[in-house]
Amino acid sequence: MMDDMILNVRTLPEPLIRRIRSEKVRVHEERGAIILTPIINTEASDLWGLLPEGKFTTQKYLAQKRRDKELEP
Repeated sequence: MMDDMILNVRTLPEPLIRRIRSEKVRVHEERGAIILTPIINTEASDLWGLLPEGKFTTQKYLAQKRRDKELEP
C-alpha cells in the first residue's frame, strides 16, 4: 500500500493540469488504483495553524484583521 503524498500539479502532463484546475493534488491508492484528488486552496486553509493560540477560528481571524488595520498608516 502506498502512503498518501501531495504533488504540485506542474509535475503532471498538460492535459491533466487543465482538467484538475488546482495547484496541488493528493495522490493515494485505493483498491489497486491511483487516485488524484485536487486540493482546493481557500483562505482559511492557507491560514490554518498560523495563529499561536491554537485552532483557527473566524473570531480570531477577524480580531487579527482589526489589529492589522489599526497598525496601517
